[in-house]
Amino acid sequence: MCAEPRPLIVVVEDEVELSSIISQHLEEAGMNVQVYNRAAPALRFLQNNFANLILLDINMPETSGFELLAQLRAQDINTPAIFLTANFQDEMKVKGLNLGGDDYITKPFSYTELIARITAVLRRAEGKADFNVTKNVRTTDGPFEFLGAKVHPDRLEIEFPNGTTLKSGRKELGILAYLHSHVGVVITRKELIHSVWGLHADIRSRSLDQYIVKVRAAFEKNGLSLDCFKTVHGIGYIFEPPVK
Repeated sequence: MCAEPRPLIVVVEDEVELSSIISQHLEEAGMNVQVYNRAAPALRFLQNNFANLILLDINMPETSGFELLAQLRAQDINTPAIFLTANFQDEMKVKGLNLGGDDYITKPFSYTELIARITAVLRRAEGKADFNVTKNVRTTDGPFEFLGAKVHPDRLEIEFPNGTTLKSGRKELGILAYLHSHVGVVITRKELIHSVWGLHADIRSRSLDQYIVKVRAAFEKNGLSLDCFKTVHGIGYIFEPPVK
């Protein structure tokens, strides 16, 4: 039987001794831990690697925990985050949660409570992911019109005007949803891949091209042209549907 995967927790805490103790307790609880005592190297790691959760001190030299989380969210890095701080003020808690934090723990804290709170946030994050079709589409999203067809994320189906209903692959649906929300603007390959596959997808992969071919073929087979979805050489694409 395969062992359960160990979640990766990134600890960003400038107190070296405290970060070491936190790391020890989390590892004993079955978690992998990456520790940073400054925000800048933590940001670089999270820009290039997947993590399940961030434990984030607020008051740090150079860049605060609030500033670090704001930078991550601005770059569409939505790793769950729990703030650790000695500040008991309610307005600080509200600020942290409004920035996109998932929980807020004040120091001193028990390590039993810390692990329980981490486990709860991880469980909630897994539950949210259950609704994901792709990075940019969820099964809870409503249907939308696309060149005369009707796309249903909840059923992973495309309903064509000729009466045909086609089951859609996840990536194909993600591509359609992204085009639908980015009409008339140049879309880079990187933007499209990261939006559908996720931030850490390999932008050099040719998978995108293969899925675009499948989307074009599905529409053409059912009497709809995708000629308005054009390649912008050296950059990416542009989607310019005819004005009704």
